Amino acid sequence: MPRLPSLFISHGSPMLALDAGPTGAAWSKVAQSLPRPSAVVVASAHWLTSLPAVSTTASPATIHDFHGFPEPLFQLQYNPPGAPAVAERAAALLAAAGLQVGVDPGRGLDHGAWVPLKNMYPAADVPVFQLAIQPRENPAHHLRVGHALAALRNEGVLVIGSGSITHNLRELEWDAPEDTAINEYVPAFQQWVYDKLLASDQAALLDYRKQAPGAQRAHPTDEHYLPLYVALGAAGPDAKAERLHTGLTNGGLAMDVYAFR
Repeated sequence: MPRLPSLFISHGSPMLALDAGPTGAAWSKVAQSLPRPSAVVVASAHWLTSLPAVSTTASPATIHDFHGFPEPLFQLQYNPPGAPAVAERAAALLAAAGLQVGVDPGRGLDHGAWVPLKNMYPAADVPVFQLAIQPRENPAHHLRVGHALAALRNEGVLVIGSGSITHNLRELEWDAPEDTAINEYVPAFQQWVYDKLLASDQAALLDYRKQAPGAQRAHPTDEHYLPLYVALGAAGPDAKAERLHTGLTNGGLAMDVYAFR
């Protein structure tokens, strides 16, 4: 199997499942540019645990983990097969790296996974499992988790971190035009991340709370940013970043997609 890059995807609002627009087109283009993976593992900002955990269900359900959206969104289903054997392999790699790891045989796919995957692999024929994020742990922990999973990339597995480059729901305008920032900190933080990733400045990235402009407003909590470090770690210590898509939705959600090779 060809060695796949790891990806970080900003998954945006669940409404992208109904009308993904330019972001959905970018997700589709990314998938078409890659060899077909044997399986996909998604480290999602919407599965939060105290210890690393993987889902081992053979038939993951579609989780509608949101409220207040139009009813058609709740009718959508995305039902790819699971990848229990690959998930067990991931758990073994995490354990071998000295990490305590849990296994969840019932966890389905939350919208951090199925919304982008619905555009990337619309036939729902690529096996998928999820990896949990630990919101009480720091970026270095998640970089370590990603490092532990790096071997999967040699086995045809696509490692995706799914979160958001910026994520402050209190400062959004849901009807803002596409690619319009309503607060200056959003493009400033977006550009800082781009600069540090392209420079391979992991020290700065790990210290983003202190070094990045507007970090506290861009991420009042860490969970949507931490999947970036899983994807970065899975590419290894010499990872090179490439931004595959950039954009803004709802006035403040930066929709950048990165590949790490």
